[in-house]
Amino acid sequence: MRKPFLSVIILLASILSKSTVQAQNPQWNAAEIKLNLEKLNVLGSVLYFAAHPDDENTRLIAWLAQEKKYRTGYLSLTRGDGGQNLIGTEQGVELGLIRTQELLAARKIDKGEQFFSSAYDFGFSKTPEETFDFWDKQRVLAEAVWLIRKFRPDVIITRFPPDARGGHGHHQASAMLAHEAFKAAADPKQFPEQLTYVKPWQAKRLLWNTFNFGGQDNTREEQLKVDIGNYNALIGASYGEIAAHSRSSHKSQGFGSAAQRGSSIEYFEYVDGSPATDSPLDGIDTSWKRIPNSGTVQSLIEKVNQNYKVDKPESALTDLLQLYKALDQIKDDYWRDQKKKEVEKLILACSGIWFESVVKNPDYAMGDQINVDNTIIARRPGVTVQLVKLNDKEIHKNLVNNLLLKDSISVNASISTQPYWLNEPHAKGKFNVSDFNLTGYPENPSNPKVRFELMINGTAITFDQQIQYKYTDPVRGEIYNPVVILPQLTAKSSSPLALTQNAKSVKVNLAFQKNGQARSQSFRINAVGAKGWEITPASFELQFTSGVNSLSKEITISPLNPAISSIDTLLFQVDQKDRLKETKTIGYNHIPEIVYFPDVAIKMSNINLINAVKKVAYVHGAGDLIPESLSAIGIKVDLLTSEQLLKSDLSGYDAIILGVRIFNVNKDIAQIQNRLLEYVDNGGTVVEQYNVSNGLVSKTLGPYAFNLGRNRVTDELATVHFDEKDPVFNYPNKITKADFANWVQERGLYFAENIDIRYRTPISMQDPGESLHKGSLLIADYGKGKFVYTSLSFFRQLPAGIPGAYRLFVNLLSKSK
Repeated sequence: MRKPFLSVIILLASILSKSTVQAQNPQWNAAEIKLNLEKLNVLGSVLYFAAHPDDENTRLIAWLAQEKKYRTGYLSLTRGDGGQNLIGTEQGVELGLIRTQELLAARKIDKGEQFFSSAYDFGFSKTPEETFDFWDKQRVLAEAVWLIRKFRPDVIITRFPPDARGGHGHHQASAMLAHEAFKAAADPKQFPEQLTYVKPWQAKRLLWNTFNFGGQDNTREEQLKVDIGNYNALIGASYGEIAAHSRSSHKSQGFGSAAQRGSSIEYFEYVDGSPATDSPLDGIDTSWKRIPNSGTVQSLIEKVNQNYKVDKPESALTDLLQLYKALDQIKDDYWRDQKKKEVEKLILACSGIWFESVVKNPDYAMGDQINVDNTIIARRPGVTVQLVKLNDKEIHKNLVNNLLLKDSISVNASISTQPYWLNEPHAKGKFNVSDFNLTGYPENPSNPKVRFELMINGTAITFDQQIQYKYTDPVRGEIYNPVVILPQLTAKSSSPLALTQNAKSVKVNLAFQKNGQARSQSFRINAVGAKGWEITPASFELQFTSGVNSLSKEITISPLNPAISSIDTLLFQVDQKDRLKETKTIGYNHIPEIVYFPDVAIKMSNINLINAVKKVAYVHGAGDLIPESLSAIGIKVDLLTSEQLLKSDLSGYDAIILGVRIFNVNKDIAQIQNRLLEYVDNGGTVVEQYNVSNGLVSKTLGPYAFNLGRNRVTDELATVHFDEKDPVFNYPNKITKADFANWVQERGLYFAENIDIRYRTPISMQDPGESLHKGSLLIADYGKGKFVYTSLSFFRQLPAGIPGAYRLFVNLLSKSK
């Protein structure tokens, strides 16, 4: 059983759900109830469209959703998997999982809804053409069309233009896709297979939300302008304040934002559809007049708003229940279903109804029977509530005002809680999601839940409540996390890297865990995907005796061709059908605990390596896995805090390494740098990894001057030109062109500029169509020692087991011959 990690519960709203309410029941105060009552009268919708988490304009989303009360969604084509992480070591899909939850936290604040496509953020791209090559443009376009047809936005707004002004290739591609999807969604000949479930939809217009940031000002006075700096008295904040709170949810990107107050103008450029002159939804009737035969509904909404009493919200119930029934007569199924969901939440809030479904353990295994404890209470006088059913269990008990009613049911754990987009291995630029109906969902819509069938003042309403694990932390109080459904068998390797230096065999221990109430006591394990390697044993039986849930097995990994530096990935199969999975947990206080099940994968790399480096010190920056990677080749790594480095005797270290972006995150970096230069002067070696130019704590980055720019080489296989005579390429390992093979995601980023001539710059490289960049590796002799600044992405290459990257990094650490 996993230990519960301290995390706060974020109450997540489900998207595009069926008629039952899928989310935790709302706990709205009287002002929030009033806002949502007013929203019943608004039938407008807007879809904001961009590429990444943090691309969205949170102030505009908050204004659209809470001031104008439109249904407002944000389609982020990717989950931000390829970005940098300012709070930890997670990269790739793990960073995408974090940023997914950060987006959901942001939407909880600004009240937008969140959607995704299957596009994978493969890192910085300089052109939309490259982006489309990796994303599978037609698939992502189909998904965008599907979401437009399902969400039915009146207006679509892009964050970026479809040209070089958009900067990042993903940004430009998002604008191109938005325009194509705007037109294709209305065309029944485009993606006709979708029309079984959705209808063609023509948005009224497509706008570009122009901007003035990043050194670009794309706003013009003749563009459509809207002041969204309003103060909302019911909320008690302006939209600039709400936006700052929302944007500050993007903590892994370091996007904590200051609140803005007062007038704030947003600019919009016309792209397609009907032009607008006064507001984004010009010419669109956002009242019930757009729906035929809605007079009764309009009257009831007006009545409930007029008669609402902030101190007696239950007084609105009679009208809300009438409205709930009247909505069934509306023929427009989209707005009928949307407004019924809104009314359902209002009925709960006005009744003071709260319920939960909790379990005693944080996780269970596939096939387990889970005992779920359900609790419900109604806390307003004069409200009659009967709990009719919990799933299929007949209850038929009346609630007594302000008294808890409890009942338990058994639920079968039939579906894994693995995030649906990770069920299959992803390609370089896309997740492989076989079920198209899952398109758009930020999380699994099928996660375990309990259906509450209630009779509220004589009206039957059904709600779905997600099953959660609850515990009380002595410092942080009551904590909720989603229940986790594990595979019946999981395992963890003693190391994700098997580095066979100079053809020496490596032993790796596999720790197996039989989870839950699994009846099977034996499992056949087979090693797969190991061409060119000898795995001993390659197949074995696991036999769990009664009462034993943990076993371990040691395997030996050897390269079949010792002379070749090679890299491969070892996977395992269970009973010749399922891939063996690991249970991984990501925990940060600002998001719910994340649990997912990656393949047990061992990166096998045969490295022909000469290494005399025995002991190094490492000072973390924003977070990376370099220390673990160096330990895998036998280097002892001492992790030092700033205080320890400033006070320790450093003479016993062969080299000292600074983690990525340390100059952006460490407030003591100026003192640290002074101490390190003293260490170098006395004969030491310092290797400083990349930083970004924005937000530097100190601009003294080395013994001699240089600046940081924004140049990078995104083609991980770009030709590397290097001075073969430079000592760094000759000792202790002879570096050749082959050492730059198999690199992942990028060569390097945020290269140095305006470099003092006392630095050697022995490497140059370029992306297609660009001039050579020399700022990826700077080496200077200083006193008796050596100082190195490198923007090469070693933080990605070493954890990936890239042989040449290890050989070059060891050379950087080594004292010259």
